[in-house]
Amino acid sequence: MNTATSIEYVHGYSERESHRLGDQADTLAELLHEGTAYPAGSRVLEAGCGVGAQTVHLAASSPGATIIAVDHSAASLAQARDRVTAHAPGSEVEWRHADLLDLPFPDAAVDHAFVCFVLEHLADPARALAELRRVLRPGGTLTVIEGDHGSALFHPDGAAARAVIDCQVRLQAASGGDALLGRRLQPLLSAAGYTEVRVRPRTVYADRARPALVEGFTRHTFIAMVESVRADALAAGLITGSAWDRGIAELRRAADPDGTFHYTFFKAVAVNP
Repeated sequence: MNTATSIEYVHGYSERESHRLGDQADTLAELLHEGTAYPAGSRVLEAGCGVGAQTVHLAASSPGATIIAVDHSAASLAQARDRVTAHAPGSEVEWRHADLLDLPFPDAAVDHAFVCFVLEHLADPARALAELRRVLRPGGTLTVIEGDHGSALFHPDGAAARAVIDCQVRLQAASGGDALLGRRLQPLLSAAGYTEVRVRPRTVYADRARPALVEGFTRHTFIAMVESVRADALAAGLITGSAWDRGIAELRRAADPDGTFHYTFFKAVAVNP
């Protein structure tokens, strides 16, 4: 099995990115995981667990369930084990190094599946959804959470800031992904054969009255995510160094005392008929 072909992760696998993912998960835990809990004894597949940033919260919300955490990166899985051991000791987690497009499980092997910030990085999300249906028992549920960079609204606004965000969107598209995938969840899941598809927006809004969100989301999640692609954007000729620096400086103003930032995630829950 070639496990390196499933996901081209545009943000890379640096220690800084690992910390960013942890900050994002912790900041957004209540917003994204609200309403998601699985009964004791159930087997829950977390497809594309990465460094375990979401696994910690998934396990905490479903004590007694067994989480089967799968990722194509052995290094990320090692970090995920350490994170869960440190932050959710005693959790029932099984770790599997595997390709999301070729899961090492028989048909109908799991009761539920959870996928967060993964489909946006896949060149063929429909194929992944089909593979998840295969291993999901009839009547089991699939939960998918994705962002959509087109939903970013901020003050002060500016063309330079928009340009650096667009660089990230274009780089992700060039690697086969889609940073605007959130808006497509309902048709994607329906076309893959899932039923009872329900999609709800989960909106983040940060201003000076919400300092924890300004730090945790505006600065350390969204802006840090955009900053991570600087070298790739310049290497691809998408922008000049001076234009990039102007854009990041402009975007950072959204975290100033007179700034605001808004972003929408989309959370879908569907049933395998």
